[in-house]
Order: sequence, then C-alpha cells, then structure tokens
Amino acid sequence: MKKLITLIAVIAFTAPAFAQLTSLPSGGNKTASVSEQIGLTNVTINYSRPGVKKREGHIWGELVTPGFFDLGFGNTKSAPWRGGANENTTIEFTTDVKINGKPLAAGKYGFFIAYGANETTIIFSKNSTSWGSFYYDPAEDVLRVNVKPMPLDKSVEWLKYEFVNETPSSADVQLQWEKLAIPFKIEVDVVGSQIASFRKELRSDKGFVWTSWDQAALYCAQNKVNLNEALLWADSATSVTFGGNREFHAWITKAAVLDSMGRAADAQAVIKNNALPVGDENQVYQYARALTRSKKNKEAFDIFKLNYDKHPTIFIANAGMARGYSAMGDNKKALEFALKAQKMAPDKPNQDAIDKIVKSLQDGKAIN
Repeated sequence: MKKLITLIAVIAFTAPAFAQLTSLPSGGNKTASVSEQIGLTNVTINYSRPGVKKREGHIWGELVTPGFFDLGFGNTKSAPWRGGANENTTIEFTTDVKINGKPLAAGKYGFFIAYGANETTIIFSKNSTSWGSFYYDPAEDVLRVNVKPMPLDKSVEWLKYEFVNETPSSADVQLQWEKLAIPFKIEVDVVGSQIASFRKELRSDKGFVWTSWDQAALYCAQNKVNLNEALLWADSATSVTFGGNREFHAWITKAAVLDSMGRAADAQAVIKNNALPVGDENQVYQYARALTRSKKNKEAFDIFKLNYDKHPTIFIANAGMARGYSAMGDNKKALEFALKAQKMAPDKPNQDAIDKIVKSLQDGKAIN
C-alpha cells in the first residue's frame, strides 16, 4: 500500500501540465482580498489565510520563523515570511502613499514580513508575481519599514488583514493572526490626489461641459489650494465655449476663487456684473440666504431687494424681503412681506414654512 501511494505521488508529479480542474487551495488555506478607499486612493490586499489549527503558542517565533531564514527551496537562503500562505501576499495602491511616514509610489507590490517579537520589518517588493518568498531578492525591495507587533485580546483563527482607525486621509492596516497584530499606517495626500484627478479628467470627455470646470474650481476655492489654476478653470467654466457664461453657479464659483485669493473687490464685481444678472429668483434668494447665515446682513438685504424689484409678485422674492428686513432688525416691516408671501405660497411645504415665519414674526422673534 505504501509503495502504491508513493507511485501515485510520482505519477502526479511527472504528469503532463495540462489544464487542471478547480479545487480547494493547498492546505485548506482560504484565499482572500480586502480593499478600502482612503481619500481617492484604492488600497487592495490579496492574500491566503492560514489557520491556527490548534497550534496556539507555536505560531509566532516558530511557525513564523523570526527574521530571514532558509526555506530549503528556491534561489534564496535568506527569505522573509510571505505574510500569509501559498502565493505571496500583494498590496496595491492607485496613488502615491506614505507608509508610516515614508513615501511609496503607486503600484502593486509583493508584501513580506521579517518577524521580530519587539520589532518587525515589513517589506514592499517590486516583485509581486513570484510564488511566496522562495525567490525573494532584497535588490527588489522598494521600501522597508520597522513596526512594533501588538498583542490582541482575542485569538484570530484565520489570518486576516484589517483596516482600522480610518480618517479621511489615512488608515491603519493590521495583519491579525492568533493573538498578535502587525500594524502599519497608510497616509494619502487627499487634496493633491484630488487635484491630479481633476487635471486628468478635464482632458477627457468630461472636460467638454462647464460643470466639470466649475466643480474643480469650486473644490480649490473651498479648500484654498491651487488657486491660480482654479481661476483658469473658473474662466473655462464661465466661457461661451463650455456653455457656462449664462450660468449663475459658474460665476459664483469664479467669485469664490477670487475671494479665496484675497481679491474681494474683484469677487464682488463678478457677483454684481455677471452672476446676479443671470440668476433666477430662487438662485438669487439662496445666495442672499447664505449671506444672512454668514451674518452679512446688509449685503443680504441688498440682494433680497434686488430680487424683489425684479420679481415683486413672486412668493420667494416676498419671503426674501421678510428675511432681509428681519436680518436688519425690522421685524414689523418683515411681517408685512411675510403676510404678502403667505398669500402666494405655491405648495403645502412652502405654505407651512411661511406660516411658521409669520407666527415667529408676530411673536416678535427674528427668523434667520
């Protein structure tokens, strides 16, 4: 029987390399993939999951040999652990990142670990296609980072990679197995990658409409970054070429860019001469409301008045005058316009809203 099993093994080893049927991974190790977006950066880890399998206390420092070691196969006598089972673990980043503060370019990397109880070295290799670490070559290392392993409260049977401590621009990755975690931090340049994405997309078919240029310019204005280029984007958004020359929002964005650049007078000129003349009654009202929220009450009143002068018989213009007078501290005059607007409400939601405004003003309360 023993000879038969040996013969079968030899035959299997020497059989022609035809296509094979699908079967479970070697050793029952589960294949897995975990992915997370940090900012605009997609991070994907592909790995195989060995189990503890009643080997508690014999994983770290025994099954996972410390440091670099001879695997007895391949062309290296000093190999790190492959960070999992079977094929080597890989990690991929769609933009440049930082690992524990050290820069790493976008790309796909083989991920290896030289374990140490007090200090562990994680390795990102440009070789992401070899099987395990049997052919590991330190000359292919792109980045090495020393990290400190940390104990876990509960045992993890199947090795896994987890994203934890997420923020808009970073996340910690933890390899967790048995009662130990090996952590490292990934950081991304959210603003830089966003601007790079805008530059790329604006050269595609998305750059043929004013809204794309407006979106990019507004992002820069809101974050006060890349303002010189943002002004060029705003110029494109408001141009006849891309169709935004008659769009209120495009001109408001250009004014926001100018204001972020410290050019307040130029911003006000754009609003007065370009934005307000093309804005409809709702857009102008909402702009004035934004001014009241910013406590710019006199500016808000002037805009509400401009809107009313153009649309004296429209509900939203009269409601705006109520808000404008209330912002200036004249609730008596505000009530007059609120009562006018109450008779013009176009639907129930607006009717309910203006009824509340009237009640507040009658009670002597401000409404902004």
